[in-house]
Amino acid sequence: MQKPEEAHLDLSGSQIIVTGVASGIGMATAVDLKRRGAAVVGIDLAPSDLADVHHQADLSDPAQIDALVDRIDPGCNGLCNVAGVPPSAPAETVLALNAKGLQHLTLGLVPRLADGASIVNIASSAGMGWAKSADALRLFDSVPFEQAALRAFAAENELLEAGASYFFSKEFVITWTMRNRWTWRDRGIRMNCVSPGPVDTPALRHFIETLGRARRVMDLMDRPGRPEEIAPVVAFLLSEESDWIRGANIPVDGGLTSHLALEQLGMGG
Repeated sequence: MQKPEEAHLDLSGSQIIVTGVASGIGMATAVDLKRRGAAVVGIDLAPSDLADVHHQADLSDPAQIDALVDRIDPGCNGLCNVAGVPPSAPAETVLALNAKGLQHLTLGLVPRLADGASIVNIASSAGMGWAKSADALRLFDSVPFEQAALRAFAAENELLEAGASYFFSKEFVITWTMRNRWTWRDRGIRMNCVSPGPVDTPALRHFIETLGRARRVMDLMDRPGRPEEIAPVVAFLLSEESDWIRGANIPVDGGLTSHLALEQLGMGG
């Protein structure tokens, strides 16, 4: 039987890109990956000395993303899209960074990733109602990655109030992940996402202050999660042991998604 210190996933020799590396889940993910032997390429608008290599960039700006892609050395074994803004940010900023930016960066980096690489997107339990937004999600594909266009889309689809843009952005991450389950299968590149519930980061107060549902959710939960409880799931999805998991959305939320899904069917308890 393995000793506990020998049982963890070994990612030695891997080079993993982590966005949002300067705080919260991104920071915890980078710490966890380095503990497992991986080298981390960090991306954040804020400075950080945690990663082996760090790039500062605004991922809500397509021009900065394009310039960033050119600076990333080819051959990375994984991409963790963690960067995001809370629902208190303007709708166009939420849609730009949480959705379009994640998509634009990923599509830019895929040709530079190693064969067999794994992409992990951080979504949210806030995106679990994506099926009800299917029509708007289809329309979103054709919206230009421009602040004015995203603002207009938010207005036309009632996403300007009460954090609605945040819910939509996470619905997009989940469905975009699912839709691309086999897109790069010929190169062995897979993509999955993780949906945390409320997590104890500096952004948590913005969720509670902005989203009426968040206050009810906090009453349901025994406690918020911790960033270091999300990171090992990300590490597993980056490892070869998750090779046949593709297009999946894994909730890491203390049981919240299960509760809400059952409640909708009158089976709560």
